[in-house]
Amino acid sequence: MSYQVLARKWRPKTFAELAGQEHVVTALTNALERGRLHHAYLLTGTRGIGKTTIARILAKSLNCINGVTPTPCGVCPACVEIDAGRFVDLLELDAASNTGIDNMRDILDNARYAPTVGRYKVYLIDEVHMLSKAAFNSMLKTLEEPPEHVKFVLATTDPQKIPVTVLSRCLQFNLKPLAPTLIAARLAHILDAESIVYDEGAIALIARSAQGSVRDALSLLDQAIAFGAGEVRESVVRSMLGAVDRDHVHRIVDALVARDGAALLAESAALGTRGLAFGTALDELASLFHRIAVAQVVPAAAAQFDDATRIEEYAAQFTPETVQLAYQICAQSRADLALAPDEETGFAMTLLRLLAFEPASAGSSAKASAPVGSSGAKPLERSSKNVDSNVAALRAPARAETRTGPVAPRSADTPSLPDDPASWPGFVAGLKLSGMAAQIAAQTELKSLVGNALTLALPASHKHLADKAYADKLKTALEAATGRKLLMAFEVGEVTDASLAAKERKVRAEAKAQGEKAFRDEPFVRDLLSRFDARIKPDTIAPLSDDNAKSP
Repeated sequence: MSYQVLARKWRPKTFAELAGQEHVVTALTNALERGRLHHAYLLTGTRGIGKTTIARILAKSLNCINGVTPTPCGVCPACVEIDAGRFVDLLELDAASNTGIDNMRDILDNARYAPTVGRYKVYLIDEVHMLSKAAFNSMLKTLEEPPEHVKFVLATTDPQKIPVTVLSRCLQFNLKPLAPTLIAARLAHILDAESIVYDEGAIALIARSAQGSVRDALSLLDQAIAFGAGEVRESVVRSMLGAVDRDHVHRIVDALVARDGAALLAESAALGTRGLAFGTALDELASLFHRIAVAQVVPAAAAQFDDATRIEEYAAQFTPETVQLAYQICAQSRADLALAPDEETGFAMTLLRLLAFEPASAGSSAKASAPVGSSGAKPLERSSKNVDSNVAALRAPARAETRTGPVAPRSADTPSLPDDPASWPGFVAGLKLSGMAAQIAAQTELKSLVGNALTLALPASHKHLADKAYADKLKTALEAATGRKLLMAFEVGEVTDASLAAKERKVRAEAKAQGEKAFRDEPFVRDLLSRFDARIKPDTIAPLSDDNAKSP
């Protein structure tokens, strides 16, 4: 007997079976009930979240023997043939392999003719963004004013590549990736229906690995069933996915608490021996520190964690500052893993960073700690200094050279970066910057300064200044002026009045208003306005320069 994969066997056949796309289902259901049907729909979203499924259900709703309805019967010839993929009036085109204008002309020529057996002809064009420009242009008129018996459903994973002339002719729905909890519930339902034994932890792993795609989750589930000889067990799924057992991560954190460097390196070596993915291990480690942070800030929310007891213990053993620093080290190391000589070296170095770096103690210049690998366990020190300064030190040591030369050491008269947004315009004005660095600095406002992490806001009208080539000029200038290495980031938002440029514009506007008022108040000007019914052109009013004022 032929086997049908789970993704096809369990494809939803009605709107009621769809999960996680309620906003689309509600809109289409209301349109079908009220008879307010658009002629062209555009479904966007990542792979495997229901675009083709929704299109086929819509085709059944339009052609069911019971009439246009949001609840097709599923048993009439039209519904059965659409589910089987052989309904002659549902034409599915893969635009990835049919990109040319000739393919589109064939479709448009065929659209003129009445449906063969159904009520409507439904054209489903998948990955529509792959069509050529000529193909898009050829379909514009038909897409805007199709025959009464034709409906278009376009699907794409990349709507940015679709011409706006096509977008404006479609009713657009953006499908969302599904939450892991929804995917896990769907997997559990399918496994129960298939009478397959499974572990809750196994389907939770698969749901997280699917990254929002139900189809990916079902493909992984098929693989797990085959890998586990008809059962879905957590240990088997972890091995299949290269996932890291929670016990590994817990042992790593235990070693951090004990400040046992030898144990950390042993755990890193054990992961390599078992062939587990170091990137996944860093993800799990960052996730663990996230759970610890939640337990410290919102203890009630931590009760839902499946390792809640261990998390509560760790929450009492680490300071909030240490947890925040550890999370940032893990997240940054995940991004930098590809730059390491090899992944095992990069992972081991991350563990050593977690051991070596802590928030500095507020009242001391040195930190006492047990040597790496010592048998005497010593808890991590409690401290309250800012976390990000340590992260900045990791990524950019204080005396590291930039592309334009070393950063100058600070002296007594070196300006300090302000941490008050109100002081930023004055600080920028005092730097005497020039060129592009001056232009960028003048348009920014200070959002935050945390350690060496500087965040500046830019108005949306100047977002191009956040380009790396421009931003590096300002970063280099600020480092040269202040004698410190910086991590600089931009937030693009609305125009505010907190930047140097905004304050200068305000000063100029006030000076112009005062000049115009003074001009209007001149007796001679008032006499001219009165005698000749004249009017003033404000843009022509300009203050006299010092030279002009002194000339006879």
